[in-house]
Amino acid sequence: MKIVLLTPGTGSYYCGVCMRDNALAKELIRQGHDAVMLPMYLPLTLDEGAVSPDSEIFFGGVNVYLQQKFALFRHTPRWLDRLLNAPGLLRLAGQQSGMTATADVGELTLSMLQGEHGHQAKELAKLIDWLREHRPDAVWLSTALLVGLARGIKEALGVPVLASLQGEDSFLDGLPEPWRTRSWTAMGERARDVDACIAPSRYYAELMGGRMGIAGEKLRVIPNGVAVEEVVKGEGRKVKGELAVGYLARFVPGKGLGLVVEAFILLKKRGRFPEVKLRCAGAMTADDERYVAKLKGQLHAAGCGDDAEFLPNVSREEKGAFLQSLTLLSVPASYGEAFGLYLIEAWAAGVPVVQPRCAAFPELVEATGGGILCEPGSAEALADGWEALLAEPAKTREMGARGRAAVEREFSMPRMAERFVALTMEVCGVELARGKDVQ
Repeated sequence: MKIVLLTPGTGSYYCGVCMRDNALAKELIRQGHDAVMLPMYLPLTLDEGAVSPDSEIFFGGVNVYLQQKFALFRHTPRWLDRLLNAPGLLRLAGQQSGMTATADVGELTLSMLQGEHGHQAKELAKLIDWLREHRPDAVWLSTALLVGLARGIKEALGVPVLASLQGEDSFLDGLPEPWRTRSWTAMGERARDVDACIAPSRYYAELMGGRMGIAGEKLRVIPNGVAVEEVVKGEGRKVKGELAVGYLARFVPGKGLGLVVEAFILLKKRGRFPEVKLRCAGAMTADDERYVAKLKGQLHAAGCGDDAEFLPNVSREEKGAFLQSLTLLSVPASYGEAFGLYLIEAWAAGVPVVQPRCAAFPELVEATGGGILCEPGSAEALADGWEALLAEPAKTREMGARGRAAVEREFSMPRMAERFVALTMEVCGVELARGKDVQ
């Protein structure tokens, strides 16, 4: 099959969805399919080589913004659009993304969801021209925020369009009114144009199904996957008897980094494990640096700054070494996390987790047996969970081993790709091969 994946890039920092989609496209090619990954808005920032390194960027961020703000740019010639799509210019724009007003983001979000009726209709026409030339069997949208493209693509090419669900609720709920309500309404209406919406967990399928008005066969669950052998690249620094609590996500409040720091300070004050370290790795932008500096100040004020380290924007090999240096991992996200790719990355490295009892976390911990749950939003409960695992090394290793086995069995990238292809074949009207199930 020939499948085109449309994935928004970040331009300046690692994005879990971008890396997941790139790994998926790579695995699809390995399994004998023709997969092409097209970046949107900004260049992709990946921890490995892009599967489609020469792909042009569609809906370039500078063009999209100018077309939203000024009617003149909705009619400019394509040669000028190409100049504004220069990767260097787009990366610079990505570094300035924090300067965009929330009202502008709301207007732009709604316009994109309006597809051929939005201010970026010219960009959709360019994408359709490319798709006509390359004739894919199906098109996948990496987020439901792109469902405004589906109607135009299907009418022009007659191929199915599918959309992944991942974090749209927190993004839309963060928009100011009236853009929040209008964007939710538009996304629900335009979701009727896609052949299937795919959530990474049952929790998120139920949540988004209710909020978008999707039900039945149009709403499916395909868990995220990782390439197990890629996760553990790099040599870990763990030595016998060393204890280390880890965090692996972007350095922002919503992922619970502040709660991790607070719990670590509590853990050190209790004195039961005076030698324990805190290691935090993940994406960090220039806008995040002030927040991280504040957390470092809290750690030093509590007398444990020397026992904590922050590793921003780690490479794939560095991430593998980081994971292998941990005793356990926690990312106590305070919003309704749709999945948590960092959990299966930790399990792939044999590291158990301590997570809040909310969102998709109970579903994943139950499915793997690779950790324990605690009360959400409580630094004390998080520290209690850490102590429980640190005090029982054999149990901790057993949980890590169960997590690793579960990832190899159900959350590997080959398994995700098999489910992905099975659903794509189904919506293309191809009879599923026996034993190829889509959850």
